[in-house]
Amino acid sequence: MNEYDSNKIVELMETISFQRIDKIDEADCFIFNTCHIRQKATQKVYSDIGKIKKIYKNKKKPIFILAGCVAQAESTLVFEKSDYVDIVVGPQAYHKLPNLIKKYLQKKMKFIDTNLNVDEKFDVLKNLVNKKSSISSFVTIQEGCDKFCKFCVVPYTRGPEFSRDHSKVIDEIIALVDKGTKEIILLGQNVSSYNYNGTTLAKLIKKIAKINSIERIRFTTSHPNDFDKELIALFGEEPKLMPQLHLPVQSGSDKILKLMNRNHTKSDYLKLIDDFRKYRHDIQFSSDFIVGYPGETEKDHLDTINLINEVNFTMSYSFIYSRRPGTPASEYKTIPKIVTEKRLQQLQGLLFKQQIDFNQSMINNENIVLFENKTQNDEQFFGRNQYMVPVFIKNKSIKAGEIKKIFIENANRNNLFGKIA
Repeated sequence: MNEYDSNKIVELMETISFQRIDKIDEADCFIFNTCHIRQKATQKVYSDIGKIKKIYKNKKKPIFILAGCVAQAESTLVFEKSDYVDIVVGPQAYHKLPNLIKKYLQKKMKFIDTNLNVDEKFDVLKNLVNKKSSISSFVTIQEGCDKFCKFCVVPYTRGPEFSRDHSKVIDEIIALVDKGTKEIILLGQNVSSYNYNGTTLAKLIKKIAKINSIERIRFTTSHPNDFDKELIALFGEEPKLMPQLHLPVQSGSDKILKLMNRNHTKSDYLKLIDDFRKYRHDIQFSSDFIVGYPGETEKDHLDTINLINEVNFTMSYSFIYSRRPGTPASEYKTIPKIVTEKRLQQLQGLLFKQQIDFNQSMINNENIVLFENKTQNDEQFFGRNQYMVPVFIKNKSIKAGEIKKIFIENANRNNLFGKIA
């Protein structure tokens, strides 16, 4: 989502004659588009502001803008923490940046906008011409969340659930297709809850699948409670919908899931996995895990280990619980670091083994790969298979956007290596 937003911010800046540059010491304006989901990300923001300040110590000060979820969560506190910041803008208000910058240049005053007006944002963004596209492109269709998991800042930084007009989504995709996009990844904080006047995610995917030049469709991230039968069945009906799904569970303990306010149980999650596999036997899953959530015992941790063994994930993200100010869980007593680090090591060891085992199972088999671009080595091309795993081959004749059968010869934890079948 932040990558999508950052690309839109670049397009907005171009409307007022700013161009993106690579040289960090020659900028007139810096924009940090931030994440607030973990404490480490927030700390990095202020550390990096300090680095920029040091670089420009003896130069003209650039305009400095703090955007995204840290800006939304900390609001005016940002100015107290760093006098270097000139403009603070939340993730639902960044469309106002051109006007805010013009105001700043005229009045040399600090400005802040953290309003949560998603509809207005997308009305502005629809007028941007997609100057840049890639073979695989993100498209935001939904923002915000109404689930209020007790550890999560998203409902406070992104606001309530909002679904974009499906016709505007289709228009954006067609514009991307005109510039070469072959794969669409639909984005949302809770994308499976998408529903615009009766057009659900399943119905939207069916509309997108009718666009001839689109070869692949994916979506992320989903909550287990928002899948209807039509969407589950679609994995077995629509060949353009790829057989890989990111489905965060966070914990395998019913006690912890209840404390988190996830509103599903371990058995609910496993039944959902089984339902998907009935329609698409080769579907693979990735997930998110929080280790050491307040109240987690060794038994709760082992329940999570057992769930991982039952599902067999191809890739997952796992982190030690990070207390976020303003969330209900921030008031709970945390678990000693020595305990959580040990649990994380055990959990990641299992997840990494499953990932390696899955990738190695591809060896001596053919994968269908959509090639995206060359690597720094002119003879090596990069693409992804149907399960989203990166695939590398040495071949000068491949072109970006081509789909090829690739015979997999080797693998490591993160990548596959092969040749044209």
